[in-house]
Parts: sequence; C-alpha cells; structure tokens
Amino acid sequence: MKFTYILLLIAMLVSCAGIDSDTSASISAEALKIPTSSGIVQGRVSASVDAVVTWDDLPFAQPPEGDLRWRAPRPLEAKDQLIVSKKDTACVQKASNYGGIEGDGIVGSEDCLYLDIKAPADFKDKNYPVMFWIHGGGNTTGLKDYYDYSKLVASTNVVVVSTNYRLGALGWFTHPAIQDEQSGLDKTSNFGTLDIIEALKWVKGNIDSFGGDPDNVTIFGESAGGHNVYALLASPLADGLFHKAISQSGYTSSHTTTDAINKNSSNSLIERGSWQIVHGMLDSSDSRADVRRKLKEIDAQEFVGLYYKEDGIDSMPLTTRDGIVIPKMGLLAALGEEKYAKKIPVMAGATKDEVSLWHGLHRYFMDSEYRFTKLLPPIVTIKTPELFDLWVRTRSHAWKLRGVDIPFEAMETAGYGHLYAYRFDWDHQKSSMFADFPNILGAAHGTDIAFVTGVYKYGPISSYIYPEGSARDEMEATIMSAWSNFALSATPDSGLSVSWDKFTSSAPTYVHLDKDDLLRSDTEPHSMGSLLNTLSEHPVPTALEKCLIVWESLINVGDPDLEAIQDWNNGFCSSFDLAQEQRNIQNRLIAKYGSIGVND
Repeated sequence: MKFTYILLLIAMLVSCAGIDSDTSASISAEALKIPTSSGIVQGRVSASVDAVVTWDDLPFAQPPEGDLRWRAPRPLEAKDQLIVSKKDTACVQKASNYGGIEGDGIVGSEDCLYLDIKAPADFKDKNYPVMFWIHGGGNTTGLKDYYDYSKLVASTNVVVVSTNYRLGALGWFTHPAIQDEQSGLDKTSNFGTLDIIEALKWVKGNIDSFGGDPDNVTIFGESAGGHNVYALLASPLADGLFHKAISQSGYTSSHTTTDAINKNSSNSLIERGSWQIVHGMLDSSDSRADVRRKLKEIDAQEFVGLYYKEDGIDSMPLTTRDGIVIPKMGLLAALGEEKYAKKIPVMAGATKDEVSLWHGLHRYFMDSEYRFTKLLPPIVTIKTPELFDLWVRTRSHAWKLRGVDIPFEAMETAGYGHLYAYRFDWDHQKSSMFADFPNILGAAHGTDIAFVTGVYKYGPISSYIYPEGSARDEMEATIMSAWSNFALSATPDSGLSVSWDKFTSSAPTYVHLDKDDLLRSDTEPHSMGSLLNTLSEHPVPTALEKCLIVWESLINVGDPDLEAIQDWNNGFCSSFDLAQEQRNIQNRLIAKYGSIGVND
C-alpha cells in the first residue's frame, strides 16, 4: 500500500461535573507542583477545560540514544531535576501535518520517552481510576500530544495518562549485530513494547501523587494502540502493571525473529526486514563489529528514512516473537495460554466500516473529477456501489472476527471471565457536494476516538464526519460512560439503556454502539469460514475480486492464514498469485492516474 495511506491513517486517527471554574482558578501554582521519581513537574489548568490540570512531558526513562539505541529502556532517577515542557517530543517518524507531526520528510528525536497526565482539579488526596492511553499509527507514526482527554477527565472523574514509545525500526528491530551482542532484556526485538511497559512502571510508582489509583489502571488504545494492548496482555513482563484493558480496532499480528530479519527475502510477504535495510548500508569487507557500529552511529532520521525509499511500509515486521517480551508461540497463541493470562476484565471492538478509511480513497473503487477548479477538492463518487459495499462490509466484518472474537475465544480458553465485545456503528455524517461521506466512509477506522476524547477532528473533513446535533451528543455520552465505568468497576453498561452481556465462545454477544435509538445487543452469527463462504456465489465481484477479498481478509489483522486462502471454496483461488495481482492493480492505477489515491 502506498505510503499516502499510512498518512491518511494518521490523518484519521484523531480524535464538568463536580468541579466548577472558580474551584480550579483558586488552585495555586505551588499546589500543582508535584515531585516524582524523574523530577519535579509543574501542572497547569488545562487550556481546553478549566476543571482539569495537565502535567506535560514527564520523562519516564533515559533517552534511548547512542549505545542505548536498541536496548531496553533504562529507568530515570532524577527526582531533584525540574521538568520543563518541551516544544516537541515526537519519536522519529515520517512527518504528517494531519497527524500532528509537522515538518517535511523524517522528523522527531530519539529523546522521546515522555508522558502526559491529566487529572480533575480536585486531584489532591483523591483515588481516581487511571486510564492509560496508547496512541495508534501503525507503530510507525503518532505521538501522545495529538489526543486531548480533558473532556473525558472533567466529565467522568478519571486520571488519563498518554505516553510516547519508540516507533518503526527504532522500536522494533531484529538483527544479529544487535541482539547477538547484547544480553538480558537488551536481547529483545520489542523495544517499543518495553517502552510502554516502562511507562506503566512509572505510573505505578508515581500516579498517586496526581490523584490516581495505582491499583486501578486501565490500558486503552486504538489501531496499533489496540494491538499494543493485546501485546501487553500477552507479555509476561507486564504482569501486575494494569487491571483492565480496552482494545479499539486492535489486531494480533506478530513475526518470528527469522521473518523480522528476512534474510535473502525468504518471506515474500515482507518487503523490508532488517536484512533488506542493513544489506544496503554495508561494504563487502564489513565485520560484525563494523555492522554494529554503523547501526549504532547512523543518524536516527537517516536510518528511518531508509524504510521510505519505496512505496509503502505495510509489510515491515514490527511486533516480534522474541521469547522475551512476546512469547515464541506468537501473540495470538500467547493470549490463549493460561501461564501468560492476566485474567482481568477486557473490552474490545471494531468499527462497522473499518476499511472504508482506505478503500473510500482508492482509485480502484472511486472516481474523482474536478468539475469546477483544482483550487477546490475533487468530487468523489463510487464506481460500483454494490462491489464497494460488499468489499468494505466483508473486510470490516473480518476485522471484528480476527481482531475481537478470535482473540476473545483464545482468552476465554486461558481463563479470562470478563470479556466485553462491541461494534462501533455510528455513521451519522453529513454529505458534501464533494463526497457522500455517510456511504463512502461511514463508521470508518478511527472515527470512534473522537467520542472518547470529546474532541471532534478527522482531518480536513471533520465538520462532515462529526456534525453537531443529538446523534453526536448521544454517542459521546454513551462512549464516555461505557469507557469510564469500565475503568471504574468493569461494568461498561452502567447507566446505559442496554444490557452488555459478557462474551463467550458459546454465546459471542456484543453491543452495537450507536445513537440512543440504535443502541442494542446482538450475537455474532459468523465465523471466518462462514463469512467468506458468503462470497462464493455472490453475483457482483469477479473471480479475482472474490479472491482478493478473501486474501485481504486473511492476511490482515492477524497472522497471515495462507492455508485458509488456498483451501477457500475448494481451491478456487489457487490459480491466482494474489500478492502479484495486488501489485498489478496498483501499477495500472499509477500508470493511468499517477497515484492510487483520489486525493493525490
């Protein structure tokens, strides 16, 4: 997939009762100065909601620079230093104005291990539930600063922590010149995961000073953040650091260390293993020591830029089965293994139209026309509505099955007894002369975040995606209530008009999250097999299109299931090289239009 769509993912990943303004205004600056294990931090009344106090840019580990690159995060003990807010704490990544990362090309710093805290203004001597936010962005982009949880904090009396973590190949990297020359935790491949674990350790030791209960911490995240929630549930190194978990549009993909290196391109599904990247940096005479020195000394931005020399970074291996942070059996299997099970309450869900974020801007499905002037956006229309609807509906349903139901079935086997599933259905957008947003995007990937934050941004089309009105207000009240009540007492339906029954493999119940009159409970009727079987006799897609839908459904959101693809419909797709067919479509579109995206 072209990198444009990663940018679009980041573009889309956007998102007071009990305390009055007089109360917060009366708090002295000295009262908001908090000592921590990593320094003394000065709080301030939030700029967006005056019943909330914010502490910015608290360091939770030593900067992973120099020889600390590709090592486990080191705790930072500097309780006497004065913490000063930083202008930019973004980890090294590709810039995106839509995602809050300004600049051109590769930006950010390795000195990025910081977190923010927001608490109600009456935080002193309180014991509020803690919600620990893990941002999304494919684990290659994103930062803590893009999300403002002030409204959630003020409305529901929770403390919210937002953290950064190393991204891309600086956060997940496997190469013999690194791991073979290190010991202990430093032999991991999952440095970004360890950063999140280190931030949780910092929270455990310090959050009580900010009015948070260290014995009631809920981790929550969307997309890659939801994936990282699953990784923490599977990791033996995260035991005891959190007590509830929410995965929004998460996934369970993980890679072997062999695939993460991908020597001689042995795995055709991986474009950029470490072998592909490092091989291009070396001279024929380089020793193992030379390779290690070059990897440790290369400029961080230059190194990350090596992954952007060609179109797309989707197949870059990230979360790795290193046997240290993630068990060798893999992420999904570990979720089903009792010895790794946290056995805590977990909530997980997907959006009704997950993949419309990508397909709704793809020239294979969309026509675009500048009818007036190129100073205005193009008018976008669906080429074949029946095909588009089928593709989006099947792929998005598969996301729910592979990202929610199948992990929950594994976790039930491991002894989890409080599992709550949902599907986010809210799609009450406003149409534009340029696009029929309700039918093109609907409940797209990332549209749920705004209802948790109460900040309604979805790139340049925010006013169309989140029009003001009762439908938006009802959805916000439902989401904030469900998320905060789950954090408080693991009862997401407290205060809702619908009963939210626990998910079990024998009764895979879930809740449709929507405006009040559409809020309802349901039971999942499909397995992956029965879902994909509905395609076999469908009259709209061609044989190749049916196979591409099956392919996309079974290689994404979880580990690729190539055997199931080959077996589908009695080997119906065996005559196609589906990976090559995808590349052929992309090449044809680029040759005709110059891009695969209608916005390029």
